[in-house]
Amino acid sequence: MTDRARHDKLNQMVEYRDEPLDALYGALSHPVRRELIDRLQPRGATVTQLARPFEMSLAAVSKHIGILEGAGLLTRTIHGREHHLALEPRSLLPAAEWLDTYRRFWETRLDLLDARIRDSRR
Repeated sequence: MTDRARHDKLNQMVEYRDEPLDALYGALSHPVRRELIDRLQPRGATVTQLARPFEMSLAAVSKHIGILEGAGLLTRTIHGREHHLALEPRSLLPAAEWLDTYRRFWETRLDLLDARIRDSRR
């Protein structure tokens, strides 16, 4: 492979992004957003109810909510002036599946290591 071909392949790898997964992990990366998700289980809540325990403005909480919605983690239902939010748990599946590939990888490796250690003790 030529230097140019290697360079082009590396650029493709660096520039490749799984946009939905990026948005999902980006949304989950902030502790306030993770707490908002926790507070939505099991029945959901209004925006005002979600914002109440945080020491930040309603506008700041709304920005966090917008990021969660953009990642597909929340659904919003509007009744008059009240906005009710609910967790959309199926949207977490891509992240869980991606992590699961690494869980299986490490479990296999650790099982092999355990077997070698047991064999060496015999």
